[in-house]
Amino acid sequence: MFSKTQSTVRLAVDRLGGATKTAHAVGVSNATIHNWINKQIVPDIDKARLLAKLADLDLHDLRGTR
Repeated sequence: MFSKTQSTVRLAVDRLGGATKTAHAVGVSNATIHNWINKQIVPDIDKARLLAKLADLDLHDLRGTR
């Protein structure tokens, strides 16, 4: 079973069309996106803000701060 954070990160990636499209949209590598999914958090606050905005999700859910 996925934790809420992991499913939120995965949901954000899915909303943007997958890991490669997300990587291009936020300016990171495809491997970084997979690390975020596996670690269940988007550690860079600026990237998390951008991803949250693009995917229309809550920043705190992506950061695991809720």
